[in-house]
Formats: sequence, C-alpha cells, structure tokens
Amino acid sequence: MRYPVVDGQGNFGSVDGDPPAAMRYTEVRMARLAHEFLQDIDKETVNFQPNYDNSLLEPMVLPARVPSLLLNGSSGIAVGMATNIPPHNLRELCTGIQKLLEQPDLTVRELMRYIPAPDFPTAALSTAMKAFAKLMKPVEASSRCAPAREVEETSGRRQRLIVTELPYQVNKARLLEKIAILSRKSGSVASRTFAMSPTETACGVLELKVGEIPKVVENQLYKYTQLEMTFGVIMLAVVNNKPQVLNLREILLNFLEFRRTIIVRRTQFELQQAEKRAPHSGGPEEGAGSSG
Repeated sequence: MRYPVVDGQGNFGSVDGDPPAAMRYTEVRMARLAHEFLQDIDKETVNFQPNYDNSLLEPMVLPARVPSLLLNGSSGIAVGMATNIPPHNLRELCTGIQKLLEQPDLTVRELMRYIPAPDFPTAALSTAMKAFAKLMKPVEASSRCAPAREVEETSGRRQRLIVTELPYQVNKARLLEKIAILSRKSGSVASRTFAMSPTETACGVLELKVGEIPKVVENQLYKYTQLEMTFGVIMLAVVNNKPQVLNLREILLNFLEFRRTIIVRRTQFELQQAEKRAPHSGGPEEGAGSSG
C-alpha cells in the first residue's frame, strides 16, 4: 500500500511473495493516518447499520478526511464490472483539492498540473506520461511502469545492472525465477547468466558477461519479463449506491461534497450539545419583590 493504515509488529509478508504469519503471531495498531479516517465518527457524522449477525452497529462509511480511494487505490471485480484505481501522492492530492476549492471550474488538464500522475509505493518510473491524460477521463486506459536502474563497472571488465525499484505489484521472487529461466535459454535472453541478490540500496543486482551491452540486456528483460509492466486503469466507483466510471476531477468533487456533508452534520451535533449545556433563559425569578 502507498500509505499503510496499520502499524504492525510481526511478519506481514514481503515483496518476494512470502506469506504473512498467522493472526495469533502478529500485533497491530492504527497508523497515524488511520486516525484521519475516524475523525468525528462519534459526532453523528455518518449513519450506522447492524453488522452481519445483528449484534453490533457498524458505520456505513467512515468520515475520512483524506480521499482514500485515490490515496491507496482500489482493485476489485464484480458481475459485469471491474475497478483498478492506482494510488496517488498525498501532498499532490491535497494541493489538487485545495485548488479545486479555490477554482471549482478547474479543468482536468489544469488539475494535472498539481496531480500529474499516480504514485506507486514501489517507486517505479512511469514511461508513458501521455497515457495519464487518458486516466483523467472516464474511460479505461493503461500506462507502462519501469524500474529505476543503474549500470556499474566491476572488476574484470564486467558490468552489473542494478535495479533499485520494482514495478507496482510485481513479485520479486517470480521475477527472479523468470530471469533465471531466460538466462538458460537461447533466443530470448540469449544464454546469459544473471545473479540477483538483495542489497541495502537495491532490489537486485544482475551480473552480465564480459562484452555484454547493458542497454541490450535491459531491453530484452523489459520485453520478456515483468521488469516493465502495463497497469490498466479503470476509475470505477460507487456514487450514491450506483457504479460510475469517473475521472480524477469527478472523484475529487464527490469527495468534497462528502466532506461538506460530514462538516454540516458535525456542526449540527455540536450545536445540539451546546444547547443542552446552555442555561434556560426565563423571566424574573419567582418571589422577587417589586421596587418602589
């Protein structure tokens, strides 16, 4: 996740595909950001409904102060529809929301000056920036993501291709397995031997044979492995109990309308509480004598 909402202790899995430990071996508490999702929930800002066995009441929606749908993204599939929303940067979203409040007529193209592209947690680079213009429209689109990489000289005229980032949702262990298979085959990544080992500053290191051209090897890996991948985007969300495909501006406008409703309900609750605490005003006290 781009912004984890829980602070866990124990094994919660890894990018290598390692499974998390059983629930009894882990501990968890809300992260600092998670408190923004529950702010003012005790002030009748949202409606509650019975849970699955009618034993408790649960909120129908959280009074979130941040646009979680864009913040961490969402992915799901249902009958005849699917959604795949990429995560975004919190600072960029806050700036875009502020500008949209100041200028409600802001166009999608103008909004892209403040929210230029999604922000993936694995920090992969986006190689098709023009595709993000399509992401802002209510249509399906896709964009390619490639990792940051460096070329380093080693002893014996050898070179190493250092991968410092991974594309979003790529399993590193499976990527290594694919590279190992291709290194043994001729044709695809022509019988080259690669060794990838984790370091403190890199996701992996690919050692090349003498005389190999790093750019050629890199392009072949992009072609035959998930070192470069395509992220398909479908900005589908539920608005007033109806699924709709929205663009970035429409999602932010819906969030602003939601926040206005939360603030109005919070203010009404605080007013009612203040009126209950206020002393009742009345006429002259009984038994008081008249002057004169």
